[in-house]
Amino acid sequence: MTEPYAPPSSPSLIFHGRAASRITRLPSLVALLAVAVLAGCASTSPTGMPGDPVLSTSSVPASAAKPVYPSGPLTPIDRAQATSSAVTATQTPADLWDRMRRGFAMPNLEGELVTDREQWYASRPDYIQRMTERSSKYLFHIVEELERRNMPTELALLPYIESAFNPQAVSSAKAAGMWQFMPATGRYFDLKQNAFRDDRRDVLASTRAALDYLQKLHRMFGDWHLALAAYNWGEGSVGRAIARNKKDGLGTSYTDLRMPDETRLYVPKLQAVKNIVANPQAFRAELPVIENHPYFQQVQITRDIDVALAARLADVELANFKALNPSAHRPVILAAGTPHILLPWDNAKVFQRNFEAYTQGQYASWTAWTAPATLSVGDAARRVGMSEDALRGVNNIPPRMLIKAGSTLLVSRTAKMDDDVASHVADNAQMTLAPEIVTRRSTVKARKGETVASIARRYGQSVASVAEWNSVSATASFKLGQQVVLFLPVRAARPARAQTRGAVKAVPRSTGKAVVKSKKR
Repeated sequence: MTEPYAPPSSPSLIFHGRAASRITRLPSLVALLAVAVLAGCASTSPTGMPGDPVLSTSSVPASAAKPVYPSGPLTPIDRAQATSSAVTATQTPADLWDRMRRGFAMPNLEGELVTDREQWYASRPDYIQRMTERSSKYLFHIVEELERRNMPTELALLPYIESAFNPQAVSSAKAAGMWQFMPATGRYFDLKQNAFRDDRRDVLASTRAALDYLQKLHRMFGDWHLALAAYNWGEGSVGRAIARNKKDGLGTSYTDLRMPDETRLYVPKLQAVKNIVANPQAFRAELPVIENHPYFQQVQITRDIDVALAARLADVELANFKALNPSAHRPVILAAGTPHILLPWDNAKVFQRNFEAYTQGQYASWTAWTAPATLSVGDAARRVGMSEDALRGVNNIPPRMLIKAGSTLLVSRTAKMDDDVASHVADNAQMTLAPEIVTRRSTVKARKGETVASIARRYGQSVASVAEWNSVSATASFKLGQQVVLFLPVRAARPARAQTRGAVKAVPRSTGKAVVKSKKR
């Protein structure tokens, strides 16, 4: 339990606190604390452990400087602690790039691959401009999280390599989001993927998961370059490569391992971007100004709300709203599953004020509906009162697919619906589709002693279906040569048994006609 704050009895005491993230010296306690608060964003290279009361200073060599991120309220530090601790300079970073540079802590990688990637990026100023402008919405949060965890701040540049900072990026291997999580890895790190949202694209959730994963890999391999290789190639692959080199008496560093070309270039790419950020003038690069200030803040939502309406109430362009809330890949945000949205810093209060004043009807024009049985899209559309095209479009259902029982679909919300979608649906909804079986109406000639059951068995159909198609009982028999109606899947138009003597020519079910040709051998 935290001790109550008490004023110092001696002007020589020093205080530290989470809000200030810095130490300052009395007697000018009040003035210097104010400066220290402003300097709170000027964190430097995170090399110590959380809570270690050591701070960086311009008068201390970079190799000796360690940041401190104390928790709890302001508490007194005794004289012995004060004399053994460095004191930070009060000069704040010029911008976020400057702040990030102060936190670079990974060993530099050198070589031809780094030089090649530097030239590649430097020769594409338009590409660098687009990437860095896109990243301006997210970098402050990522740097904050890295500093809080005492991780090297150049890791904030990793989404440049993964996705060019595009939260909607999807790879050919189905990795998604700006941190490029595969579905299984995302689930392992608690990133929800359901019918209504994909947290692999969520700015806060995916950043948390990516840093969790990187920390895990660093603990495994004890080296940031190997951790990055494992992030790209997989921890098992890196572990096996290290084991092979150990067995062969070879080195086990990143540059020593045999690995795919993509992984071989992975860290050089990051190093190249780091070098450009560290000294853009040397590469004739121009980085857009990114202020050392949060771009967005979280805003709570208490009702299901259409994405377009949320953007309008916040007075934010729809594209900008989607860039901050990319996990909401449907036209509605369900409050039970996504209780917060991200908005530009200055628009948060605008949204709250307009949300409370909104009186033009429901916030959401969509809701969730669970299919009670396996249905065609047309049948489902009739049940929910929508056109088939509209239901397909909003749920991304391709042609010739059935909606399996238990699937949750997005459907139009009527004016009479007052309840929002329940949390168990918002968090776990899945939509499962199955190929629609296309059948053709066919006729075959019954053999001697043929029955409904024997024909059903021969063509892989149910006895009840054959009986229904021919308006006979399930125990009925057919005369030799009698025509028997069947509706067979297109790919199964021939009998399952190869020794069948009759060849069936099927015609589309819609025509109601069939032609049978029998060949004797």
